[in-house]
Amino acid sequence: MTGTIVFWVVVGIIVALVITVVGIYNSLVALRNQVRNAWSQIDVQLKRRHDLIPNLVETAKGYMKHERETFDAVTKARAHAEAARGVPQIAQAEGRLTEAISRFMAVMENYPELKANQNFLAVQEELASTENRIAFARQAYNDAALLLNNKVEMFPSNIVAKLFAFTKEPFFEMEDSSERAVPKVSFS
Repeated sequence: MTGTIVFWVVVGIIVALVITVVGIYNSLVALRNQVRNAWSQIDVQLKRRHDLIPNLVETAKGYMKHERETFDAVTKARAHAEAARGVPQIAQAEGRLTEAISRFMAVMENYPELKANQNFLAVQEELASTENRIAFARQAYNDAALLLNNKVEMFPSNIVAKLFAFTKEPFFEMEDSSERAVPKVSFS
């Protein structure tokens, strides 16, 4: 009788462990898929951004004939961003592209007739909308990466994560510290 009880207790413990491992494994898979989905959303928005930039530059070229260096900087930054692979490299390349676009927009301020052009305004509005979508997608990706990273590091799920080779995901962070700086506003 005692042997039978011990047997069922051992079987119960094994079943409980298997159910726990399966549950943890499934939650890790779900979190990994959330990270992948969030990354694909960033990728879609970055592609949209990359597609809009040539339209913006081409529209502006007719007005800004003396700004070749600015156009080249945006074009090169876009090419680097499209060629980048992996979260850290893409984040860095996109940071450079953002800087180039910001410089381009600052130069554009010197051309009031360009700012009044309807095609340019439409493309500029699309780009601004896309920048907002990118920011939202980055936040969603970082939130998903945080959840997965916590699960990969916390006990007991870290044991299952190591058994099945789940790894932490990098955050999409700004490389340029100047992007973190608070902008100065002056009315004088």
